[in-house]
Amino acid sequence: MILQSGKCKLLKIYVGELQKYEGKNLYHAIIYKLKESGIAGVTASRGVEGYGVDKLIKKVGILDLSADLPMVIEAVDTEEKISAVLPAISEMVTRGLVYVVDVDVVKHG
Repeated sequence: MILQSGKCKLLKIYVGELQKYEGKNLYHAIIYKLKESGIAGVTASRGVEGYGVDKLIKKVGILDLSADLPMVIEAVDTEEKISAVLPAISEMVTRGLVYVVDVDVVKHG
């Protein structure tokens, strides 16, 4: 099913860049799980600066190749599809933030 304009859900996930899940980067594993679940659209973004529950500020410096920066994964689809994949995502994210909000999709495609 192709995502239609109208009421949908936005699933937003914050994890650390270096977190692992079954030997892969967690954010990468989450993207594949969402794709496997047929979610309409997913984007992962690398934060340039931020902190989480540990309150340690992490930021990219000019010489940093990897600094365990925040990764933000956003997925948009119908309430039914987001609700269906949410238990699997919650199980994968042992440390991070996962939340869902209502969104109005204006245009898709």
